[in-house]
Amino acid sequence: MSYRRCGRSGLLLPAISLGLWHNFGAVDSYDHARAILLRAFDLGITHIDLANNYGPPPGSAEETFGRILREELRSHRDELLLSTKAGYRMWPGPYGEWGSRKYLVASIDQSLRRMGVDYVDIFYHHRPDPDTPMEETMGALDFIVRSGRALYAGISSYSPDETRAAVAILRQLGTPCLIHQPVYNMFNRWIEPGLLQVLEAEAVGCIVFSPLAQGLLSNRYLEGIPQNSRAAKPHGFLRPEEITPEKRRAVQELYTLALARGQTMAQMALSWVLRHAAVTSALVGASSIEQIQENARAPAAAPFTPQELEAIDRITGQTARDHGG
Repeated sequence: MSYRRCGRSGLLLPAISLGLWHNFGAVDSYDHARAILLRAFDLGITHIDLANNYGPPPGSAEETFGRILREELRSHRDELLLSTKAGYRMWPGPYGEWGSRKYLVASIDQSLRRMGVDYVDIFYHHRPDPDTPMEETMGALDFIVRSGRALYAGISSYSPDETRAAVAILRQLGTPCLIHQPVYNMFNRWIEPGLLQVLEAEAVGCIVFSPLAQGLLSNRYLEGIPQNSRAAKPHGFLRPEEITPEKRRAVQELYTLALARGQTMAQMALSWVLRHAAVTSALVGASSIEQIQENARAPAAAPFTPQELEAIDRITGQTARDHGG
């Protein structure tokens, strides 16, 4: 596994990180989750990403991870980079979501208990809050770091302007913003070029989630919707109606291009997001050991040619020409 410096910090992230958004909840097999996580660690995927509401039910992914850590990885805690988040609805009532100081501090304390750790390495605000002053939200992140509950602060899904404001407030408070976590893949390019330019200018790291578009940019949906896929699960975020004939045709063309590059489609999709110098890591989920092993090989691929990048733009119906470097 290759590692990349996160912004202008001393922290290195693996090019591929493991997210526990799916397949690690109480509804999933513990033994299967354990096998995936241990194999990922063996491959050098040292960064494990969670959130307070991951499951289902909410909180259960942190509990699953906490058990694996306690039973298998406790002696390796200092080799692991753990992150969690808060911002989406976690419990009923007025204090169970968004960005108030009360919610964020209560949430990190709950997350630490569920995982059985004294601190996490990165704590994110999971989404912008339109009603809470950003000074309060960033002040809560600053307090969480200064109190030892987290080592670094991050934000997720903030627009370029919101990112500039958050970074400025955190810098003034003395707790720099380490990293931003946005969605980014061949079909969803909203971070080009505005957000990536802000992150580069501010020396903030970037870890992209859903680089495989919830599995759509893999071999899984070439022939339809497999029974055990995300699109087939009632609690999945990829819905069957999103896999349109047009998307299927695009995926087939991308598959042909990946084969010509000597990659699987998932590997090509990961290599594509990692081509940007501003992207520190690609955050992947996994439903099998085989997927982890496949994805871990993506950073070693050959660079894209201009012709390949233009073909990807054409296939996905994009006009972006900010191909990074």
